[in-house]
Amino acid sequence: MKRCCIYISGRVQGVSFRSFTKQNAELLGLNGFVKNLDDGRVEVIVEGHEDKIEQLVEKIRQGPPRAKIDDVSVTWEEALGNFKGFDVKL
Repeated sequence: MKRCCIYISGRVQGVSFRSFTKQNAELLGLNGFVKNLDDGRVEVIVEGHEDKIEQLVEKIRQGPPRAKIDDVSVTWEEALGNFKGFDVKL
């Protein structure tokens, strides 16, 4: 199991990016959270099987229809196992 920290910049707030990410993460059986940051980026912390996380990262790179992705930063770590389900944080 792996943990992935993903930071997305561009037009990613106010375009249903968090619900898009939650829906795709749940379909892939991943745990973690997504939240808007004060600097305009979106943060995703996700744990699960590496191949499933890679699929989520590809979905995130595409984004929902109204989003415009400028950059996606991805950092891999060992999973800590402290998430149950996938949440949208405020």
